[in-house]
Amino acid sequence: MRLIILSPEKTVLDREVSAVELPGAKGRFVVLENHAPLLSSLEKGFIGYDIEGEDKRITIDIKGGFAAIKNNTITVCVE
Repeated sequence: MRLIILSPEKTVLDREVSAVELPGAKGRFVVLENHAPLLSSLEKGFIGYDIEGEDKRITIDIKGGFAAIKNNTITVCVE
């Protein structure tokens, strides 16, 4: 899957990942390959993602934003 994280100033991240955890407005949720299309607002918290073949989780703190999931691409706009 491709994870793209955008801020008003720049592209924060654009890379292939195996899983993404997001702080949705109604609770945290995980996105795996072939997830159904979804549009969600995001709360203050962190975005966690796993990279296939690496044994670690990376996190990015956010103040809020939106996530769009479609065709194995997760596009996140953050503050």
